[in-house]
Amino acid sequence: TYNGEKYIKEQLDSILPQLKKLDEIIISDDNSKDKTLKIIKSLKDSRIKIFTNPKKGLISNFENAITKSSGDYIFLSDQDDIWYKNKIQICMNDLNCGYDLVLSDCTIFNSVSSITKIESYFSFYKCKKGILYNTFVRNSYVGCCMAFNSKIKNKTLPFPKHLPMHDSWIGINAEIYFKVKHNNKKLVNHRFHDNNASETGSKKGGSSFFQKLIWRLSLSYYLLMNYITQKLKLWN
Repeated sequence: TYNGEKYIKEQLDSILPQLKKLDEIIISDDNSKDKTLKIIKSLKDSRIKIFTNPKKGLISNFENAITKSSGDYIFLSDQDDIWYKNKIQICMNDLNCGYDLVLSDCTIFNSVSSITKIESYFSFYKCKKGILYNTFVRNSYVGCCMAFNSKIKNKTLPFPKHLPMHDSWIGINAEIYFKVKHNNKKLVNHRFHDNNASETGSKKGGSSFFQKLIWRLSLSYYLLMNYITQKLKLWN
């Protein structure tokens, strides 16, 4: 979370009814200045655990949350989306069938007018599996639609220092070392507004071709270094 007072309760209200008694919601707050934490605490749910990440940015904030998680399975969540009521059940069905990471489809809607902007993220962004495709052509792995086995943490943490984006890093490494499923069911209403942190939802996210090229080259370098590191661990 970061200054998410406008939407955080609606998001948590869509998640909490789906959780079991021993599940947890890990919230890493990046030094919010508004009422975000006050709203969260007002829910008085013991499954919610709050940790601070003193203004280190989006990627570091997600790394902090993932590191603090203790469950067998991890669902990433943005502070301003809305989960479908059967999201956890559908993803867990796939995870219990031997998949280590599940990426679901989503809709993208305008938060001001409540009009759906994109009916299917998968179709609009031409999402598909493939290490080379997701590294060099187009990233399919949007974090708010991802659920994965906690053992993936061992292959992806800590994040490289200058990682372009955390979700593509997790998704592509999952393809390299584990079993991945793309589930065509739409399980998240992904909110579109001016203050989205991610490029997918933000009007401000139109990066230049040069910037995108730098990101993809950086990502491919980190993936290669991680692969070499993992091999050296096996040899030792």
